[in-house]
Amino acid sequence: MSTSVESMQAEAAQFRDRYNAVREMIGRVIVGHDDIVHGVLTAILCGGHCLLEGVPGLGKTMLVRTLAEVLDLDFNRVQFTPDLMPADILGTNMIVENEDGRRKFEFQKGPVFTQILLADEINRATPKTQSAMLETMQEGTVTAGGKRFELAKPFFVLATQNPIEQEGTYPLPEAQLDRFMFKLVVGYSSREDLNVIVDRTTRGETISLDKVMDGSELMKWQAMIRKVILAPHVQDYLVRLNLATHPDGPHSVDATNSYVRWGASPRGAQTLALASKVRALLDGRYNVSFEDVRRVFLPAMRHRVLLNFEAQAEGIDPDTVLLDILEKVPEKAD
Repeated sequence: MSTSVESMQAEAAQFRDRYNAVREMIGRVIVGHDDIVHGVLTAILCGGHCLLEGVPGLGKTMLVRTLAEVLDLDFNRVQFTPDLMPADILGTNMIVENEDGRRKFEFQKGPVFTQILLADEINRATPKTQSAMLETMQEGTVTAGGKRFELAKPFFVLATQNPIEQEGTYPLPEAQLDRFMFKLVVGYSSREDLNVIVDRTTRGETISLDKVMDGSELMKWQAMIRKVILAPHVQDYLVRLNLATHPDGPHSVDATNSYVRWGASPRGAQTLALASKVRALLDGRYNVSFEDVRRVFLPAMRHRVLLNFEAQAEGIDPDTVLLDILEKVPEKAD
């Protein structure tokens, strides 16, 4: 038994070291935004997709490019625009001529056939194009011309969207939002960070990046994360937090009943469980604590809670409701 415990602790220590190595390499390019880097790495290590929201110029695209290079994964970028069609992302059947001069239909793969797909300004595409991403994000496959194509693993969608300049944009449907593991809000850089950014980018310096981790190692850690112990009482806590987002439910709080139209799906509870396991490992533990769950609650839930008109009229945002839920839901059930 002691050997098993020692082995778990050694694995947790190794995971933390490898995680920090990736983080430090990303830090050569990305200044500050520690919470955002943490969030993106957590989502990827859990095998999930991530939505980054922030005004232009904050380094969202650069973060994704840097991540793909450090993790040694194939990378494609798609700029979403109103005239983008599903075939521009997934691919299409085209007529090709073989050596015998005979013509046949052949599927030409689109940019989604990669390992990290940057969906830049995803809310600028029409709902028809946005829906083309649903199968790839959930199943990791593409169906075209009656055939099903498997995407290379690991596969991640990292999408960005602009919270301002909403003319000509199409808000993501709830079904697609729910497929993102985290929604991370990218804020402005601090005075100190902005000074470093200006120094690095206006002096003609070239920053070299090393490959720190590859896809096979990434999948190894994904499997290991799922083995982290989630005790029944901690699991019940995160389940009650998820249920507390449902208005007029047995576990709802006043803020939920007043401002929420629809609450989180079971994917929310699954996200809380997996993400909190990563946080436990980063603290050198092989078991999840209540605090681990609380630390991942906002990014895991803020895009799964649909507010009503009263909340919009009073300027209430999802984070306000979620923070009230964290305060009101007890760790131990009645």
